Amino acid sequence: MNSVERATAAAWQAQSLLLGYPDEQLLGRLDLLTQVSGTLDEAVGAPLRRFLEHLRTTQPGQLAADYVATFDHRKRCCLFLTYYAHGDTRNRGMALLSLKQTYAADGLLLVDDELPDHLCVVLEYAAARPDRGRALLLEHRAGLELLRLALQDAGSPWADLLDSVSATLPPLAGDLRDAVAKLAAQGPPEEQVGLAPFAPPEYMPQPQGALR
Repeated sequence: MNSVERATAAAWQAQSLLLGYPDEQLLGRLDLLTQVSGTLDEAVGAPLRRFLEHLRTTQPGQLAADYVATFDHRKRCCLFLTYYAHGDTRNRGMALLSLKQTYAADGLLLVDDELPDHLCVVLEYAAARPDRGRALLLEHRAGLELLRLALQDAGSPWADLLDSVSATLPPLAGDLRDAVAKLAAQGPPEEQVGLAPFAPPEYMPQPQGALR
């Protein structure tokens, strides 16, 4: 990888960690993540530094409560990317299977309680496999941008992290902008089939580990 690719991979790894549940392990990495953010372009690094300052100045209990209220109780702030394109439909099940196969082809396995479309997992994959990871992020760009808009509308500090993710990708243009506008207006598809075990995102387990 060249220097730009290494910086982008480092950004994706930092974003993956910071979008996780704000537990003691994450809070113990703030100094390291601040160092990483200082090596990145301003458009990518500045939002990370703002969020890191929020983590430093907010009580851990409040951080945890805010995280749950933001990502577990608001469907428009769902971290599971295939939900934006497919909702809880049969097509989503196929999209999840495709993601698992993509990871497996690179020799990367998920731990048992992880779903492959969780943004933390996709970003970690992108950090490890930048070319293919970028393609996945672009495939789900409309959902990423809808999530970013939802977090901004909610006044959430986590919006900074989505600003940082978006800054690692090409500027929005053309049909993609239209796709984001359509998703923002309509929301994800409604349930069309009773397809267990793909429950609504607020009932899905949050991933605790990393790809191994």
